[in-house]
Amino acid sequence: MARQAYIFTSESVSEGHPDKLCDRISDAVLDAFLTEEPTARVACETFATTNRVVIGGEVGLTDQARLHEFMGDIDAIARACIKDIGYEQDKFHHATCEVTNLLHEQSAHIAQGVTGEKGKDEGAGDQGIMFGYATRETEHLMPAPIQYAHAILKRLTEVRKSGQEPTLRPDAKSQISLRYDGGKPVEVTSIVLSTQHESERQTSADIRAIVEPYIREVLPEAWITKDTKWWVNPTGTFVIGGPDGDTGLTGRKIIVDTYGGAAPHGGGAFSGKDPTKVDRSAAYAARYLAKNVVAAGLADRCTIQLSYAIGVARPLSIYADLHGTGNVSEAEIERALDQVMDLTPRGIRTHLGLNKPIYSRTAAYGHFGRAPEADGGFSWERTDLAEALKRAV
Repeated sequence: MARQAYIFTSESVSEGHPDKLCDRISDAVLDAFLTEEPTARVACETFATTNRVVIGGEVGLTDQARLHEFMGDIDAIARACIKDIGYEQDKFHHATCEVTNLLHEQSAHIAQGVTGEKGKDEGAGDQGIMFGYATRETEHLMPAPIQYAHAILKRLTEVRKSGQEPTLRPDAKSQISLRYDGGKPVEVTSIVLSTQHESERQTSADIRAIVEPYIREVLPEAWITKDTKWWVNPTGTFVIGGPDGDTGLTGRKIIVDTYGGAAPHGGGAFSGKDPTKVDRSAAYAARYLAKNVVAAGLADRCTIQLSYAIGVARPLSIYADLHGTGNVSEAEIERALDQVMDLTPRGIRTHLGLNKPIYSRTAAYGHFGRAPEADGGFSWERTDLAEALKRAV
């Protein structure tokens, strides 16, 4: 039986965190290629440090001449991301940092395993395992600690960018510890918030005075008690931030991107990868399936695992764990999932509409627990498969 009383902690990082800035640039490059050609191939990595951004990886367009022309746009894409995030520091500024583009054409040996022959399904872009998870803890069927850790930073970003809090700067981290009773979150035991700020004259107490009202605005009122411990900028001054303070790299925040440690992770990062890469698309599909199992009332918690082999279209395995909360057996769920959705790479992309420039917006504040958008963004958050699942079990 699952534990009913415990404390669980998750962290998030803001869009200005060095790793998230790199995720944003990589996904912006991906969006640009998908705008040019919906079937473009992209595996883009970004590295950022003091006054420097390096972009590398493999890309492909049907028109190779256009591919070489397109490479000239990469510098402007990176600078636009840095500017939107808000970096105008002496040692990291969108207008003056050096941007190096090392992208090159996709390997033919990788392409041959992924591009389907006429009359055959294309294979997966790599081997691997992918997990999806859903729980009734929150309205968005996400674990509460990660959902609220994201929400705090998203709100602070809003007031920073609006000019409402002009002394806040882009780089920030949050961490929430929640006490569970009866398997449900009931109290915040500690709040950790470290945010970059304007002046060395600002103390930790000054920063807490700025951020506390917004944190209280985001968290359920009853969860913050007299016993809640606050740790705001606990080391003191945090003026030097972003890539000037710490290097950034695409794909280093995979737990922040997913379930905050409340569910397994297959190991693959998402950002900068086109949807033929099952690291990304199958993880989205697994979340979609898990969320629809819970939305259908078949369980209160659900973990789904999918596995793939490079060049092979069908998943090698489908595994479900209902954590003792199911109204049907896991075996019935596994059979039903295989019936209601085509889980080949092409089937996932078609069902979820993934060949669109919808990825830059995923680069911060989580890939899951977001509202599906009219243009197809966060399509994996829909619950439109629930009725089909109920009929299939």
